[in-house]
Amino acid sequence: MKNSKVNKIATAAIIAAMYTALTYAQNFLVPGSASAAIQFRVSEALNILALFTPAAIPGLTVGCVLSNLYGLGSGLPLDMIFGSLATLGATLCIYWLRNVKIKSYPLPAMLMPALWNGVIVGWEIEFFFEHPDGFQPLSFLAIGGSVALGELGVMLVLGTALYYIIVKRNLDKKLF
Repeated sequence: MKNSKVNKIATAAIIAAMYTALTYAQNFLVPGSASAAIQFRVSEALNILALFTPAAIPGLTVGCVLSNLYGLGSGLPLDMIFGSLATLGATLCIYWLRNVKIKSYPLPAMLMPALWNGVIVGWEIEFFFEHPDGFQPLSFLAIGGSVALGELGVMLVLGTALYYIIVKRNLDKKLF
């Protein structure tokens, strides 16, 4: 039963629920910290789950969609589309790069959320909010860089800690 469709769907649903719950809790405790342009979304550390199971890809993408419902009232329905596309691209790449390691650390995979979110969400903010009348490359680099830095911080600090906890305790073998 470990490889059944029901198990994969349940795993994806649990991951989506964890991502959403963490994001909503963070926004409740520290308003704006998980939904502003420059953010440190703690739930993004769960992206490392794509290293261990392909079920994390739809789980994290759906979790991102549900988490971005929070911003609908403040005019951010676009983030449901673009933020979720960035999560989908990042988690696909994390899964594809799961075996590429530098001294047993999956660094290329860990960089994917920063890359995808920096480009896609950076472009979204630049194009729709900052300069809707014309794209400004330097502004895009600053905005995209800020988004990427937040993602990088989450992945390299919280994501790394979560990765080593999962690997050292063999949770990847037990859970997935």
